[in-house]
Amino acid sequence: MITVHHLEYSRSQRVLWLLEELGLSYEVKVYKRNPKTKMAPPEMKAIHPLGKSPIITDDSLVIAESGAIIEYLLDRYDTQNTLRPAPGAMERLPYNYWLHYAEGSLMQPLVVALIFSEVQKAKLPFFVKPIVNGIVGKVNAAYIGPQVKLHYGFMEQELQNKPWFAGPDFTAADIQMSYPVEAGLTRGVNPSRYPKVQDFVNRIHQRPAWKKAEARVGDFGIPS
Repeated sequence: MITVHHLEYSRSQRVLWLLEELGLSYEVKVYKRNPKTKMAPPEMKAIHPLGKSPIITDDSLVIAESGAIIEYLLDRYDTQNTLRPAPGAMERLPYNYWLHYAEGSLMQPLVVALIFSEVQKAKLPFFVKPIVNGIVGKVNAAYIGPQVKLHYGFMEQELQNKPWFAGPDFTAADIQMSYPVEAGLTRGVNPSRYPKVQDFVNRIHQRPAWKKAEARVGDFGIPS
């Protein structure tokens, strides 16, 4: 039996969604974030040494990392390649690209943005606050802002002539892309500048499997 160790408001929502798309039976164990640190609780380290979401167990196997989990589930349970192009197909390369781009490229500036946002919101002595704000402002101007603009512009262009990231068909790459795409929109990216990206988000929210997965654990949400 597959068990998803689901941390609230985390990347593991993609695993739940994938399992619903595949029509597989699974169990869910929900973990709450620490209200102060927003981090995963220590109980998750009993499942995997890093204690980070997502984690699944499948009988005696323990698998972490979104991409690794997706590939494992597809290799074992999607033998007809309903959610990815067949090996050797021309579409397999763009599928692999977007599957890895999500965490390898897109998520990086978004994580940096989140970290600096938390730094800016931290309680600091009044005489330190202007210095911190100045540093954050420079990092935003020099790195975070330009990188986010670059990536969202790239995605907007890629979606101009195709409905899904890897091509005409919905794939697991779209599931992998969903979290970082929404993270940026949640954290200040103006959706009106990227209508194709926003349309992608609107359409995935209408998929029956998305709705089933969200109903299973409550509002997915993304930390802002």
